[in-house]
Amino acid sequence: MSAQDLSIVAKLINGGVAGLVGVTCVFPIDLAKTRLQNQLGKASYKGMIDCLVKTARAEGFLGMYRGAAVNLTLVTPEKAIKLAANDFLRQLLMEDGMQRNLKMEMLAGCGAGVCQVVVTCPMEMLKIQLQDAGRVAVPQQGSASRPSSSRSYTTGSASSHKRPSATLIAWELLCTQGLAGLYKGLGATLLSLGFSELTGKASFAHSFVSGCVAGSIAAVAVTPLDVLKTRIQTLKKGQGEDVYSGLTDCARKLWIQEGPPAFLKGAGCRALVIAPLFGIAQGVYFMGIGERISKCFE
Repeated sequence: MSAQDLSIVAKLINGGVAGLVGVTCVFPIDLAKTRLQNQLGKASYKGMIDCLVKTARAEGFLGMYRGAAVNLTLVTPEKAIKLAANDFLRQLLMEDGMQRNLKMEMLAGCGAGVCQVVVTCPMEMLKIQLQDAGRVAVPQQGSASRPSSSRSYTTGSASSHKRPSATLIAWELLCTQGLAGLYKGLGATLLSLGFSELTGKASFAHSFVSGCVAGSIAAVAVTPLDVLKTRIQTLKKGQGEDVYSGLTDCARKLWIQEGPPAFLKGAGCRALVIAPLFGIAQGVYFMGIGERISKCFE
């Protein structure tokens, strides 16, 4: 096996390990983020901690990992697509990837994000349905004026309601809306992706901290888009909640009905999710787990 092949194998292993570890560590916070972003008017949850406590009480510990199986299954192919696309575009744009050029690196990262969305958008779509399935829909004041097209549901304890499955949700979407159903919210997903990878050698501490800082900044910066994506991709609406025809319609309704602060719902949770994911990715690359394993293929 050539050195280039070993490098690709190592990157895929690093990306997969980082994704699996990261998702497992921060998934409950991601679930809280989804539920906080979807609630409007009178809040069911006062914040992240309140959301996690109520979820654990009503649905058990495993309730905080609703939708994790989708992410754990698809995170490795997602990373594989992103890494392969990023390497290809770096080679194409930067003279075999040897010449350092910040603009070209950012362009390569954006291109990799566009390719990655092939897996990311359906993964997010299914994950959000599963994460939001246990949210308690609280009747809103003035809900009578809301569009009747919003499908209402109320969920309580895990035992009183059948838990949906990703396979069933995907099948229903394909049957009712075709392949486009799995790519609902594609525009918001595309806009929120595209941050280039951080590369270069440093100490483990520097790698982890730099990844966390970069992740936090990126997370907060794209939170408005993430809120829009979450609202658009949520199929079952709580009592009095709107349905949206697209990105612009969602942004307009959010601005009018809930005001500017609504665009930053879940920003703290998102930072707590993305920062460790970036940090773990940097740490895994620093430790060279993939490089060690790939040597077995020599």
